[in-house]
Amino acid sequence: MELNFYTLSVIYLVYSFLGWVAETVVATIKGRHFANRGAASGPFCFVYGVAAVLMTVGLTDLRTRPVALFFGSTLIATMVEWLTAKLLERMHHRRWWDYSDKKFNFDGYICLQYSLLWGVLGTVCLLWGNGLLFRLCLLIPSWLLHPAVWAAMSIALLDQIGTAFVVDRYADSHPRLEQLNQELSKSSDRLRQKIATSVEKRIQKAYPEAARPEPTVSTEKVISLSDLVWLFVIGAFLGDVVETIFCRITAGVWMSRSSLVWGPFSVVWGLALVLSTILLRNSEHKSDRSIFCFGVVMGGVYEYVCSAVGELLFGVIFWDYSGFKFNLGGRINLLYCFFWGIAAVVWLRHGYPLVAKLMAKVRSHVKPWMTLILTIFMAVNMILSACALARYDARTSGVAPQNSVEVYLDAHFDNARMERIYPNAKKVSKAG
Repeated sequence: MELNFYTLSVIYLVYSFLGWVAETVVATIKGRHFANRGAASGPFCFVYGVAAVLMTVGLTDLRTRPVALFFGSTLIATMVEWLTAKLLERMHHRRWWDYSDKKFNFDGYICLQYSLLWGVLGTVCLLWGNGLLFRLCLLIPSWLLHPAVWAAMSIALLDQIGTAFVVDRYADSHPRLEQLNQELSKSSDRLRQKIATSVEKRIQKAYPEAARPEPTVSTEKVISLSDLVWLFVIGAFLGDVVETIFCRITAGVWMSRSSLVWGPFSVVWGLALVLSTILLRNSEHKSDRSIFCFGVVMGGVYEYVCSAVGELLFGVIFWDYSGFKFNLGGRINLLYCFFWGIAAVVWLRHGYPLVAKLMAKVRSHVKPWMTLILTIFMAVNMILSACALARYDARTSGVAPQNSVEVYLDAHFDNARMERIYPNAKKVSKAG
């Protein structure tokens, strides 16, 4: 069955629910009382849904290689768990779970035994679980499945947004339920009060680490959204320049390495720079070896997922490492994973401190309207690039333009121009 919005949404919702069931059962058994795991109002642990979608998108082509599938599932799920924990820590300055008492843990947020369990569960889901879900989807007529998926995803999105608001208030206040009720009693919205109170109770029971009255991690200076925008652009530009020079040195040719149709920008590098800055700040005390290992693993998983997502959305592979030794599906290879590790060390030790100093000096000269213009430009650039790639995929598949937008794209981003911008892109048949 083809991977699309509806099938991926079903995977997201079903595995979010199954994750909630598993977490609640285990927590209830351990605590000897019912513990509703998951901060959402509904019975969902959305981190499981996110991991399942990423595994499905990134690892479906490894189903004939169970060992590779297991390790891929282990790495992707571990990355999702660690990223979720670090983002929650950055937002609320609290630990939501702590594996510090377990062997082979990292930051107390991930540990070997749970990562291996993630690998087993991911392998089972991809080998058998997804097939069962797809067969069930085929039994439901599209006129019923499509509206149901839209309704369920809308409710899930509203649930997550509302819960994030409540949790944010919860993290900034004393966790005693009496104080929460006093505050909520001032509101006339009874439904919101009921939901918020339920979420608060759930957090207190299911996540005792997050329910402490004082922050469980040190606070730090928050990076503004404006800083992140500029970091993204800087990273995207520098990444494109580095890759272009590297291709010239190794292949002897100049070729475009850009992700976008306007300008020398690599979105993969820009996002990597932003994520590494958010997640690795205040990690200066860690050894270079630890940071290097982090960069190797997380960079490899990140690059693999980016490749799989690009193939799913646009029907093309933007890079192919099949000619390298120790590659995985041609999406990543061991040598370039080492480069990610080196980049993590260099950025944390030298790159970010230098950029932070420069940004501090020029911040007073950067007007809000400059950041706004840059944000609009990059947003339009990314949307236009995505549309041009999608149309390129359809056009090379023999699909005629259906509207004026597609006619415009055909006229201004024809095959020759797209091949100049994306010289390494290879068209592939979509998964069925």
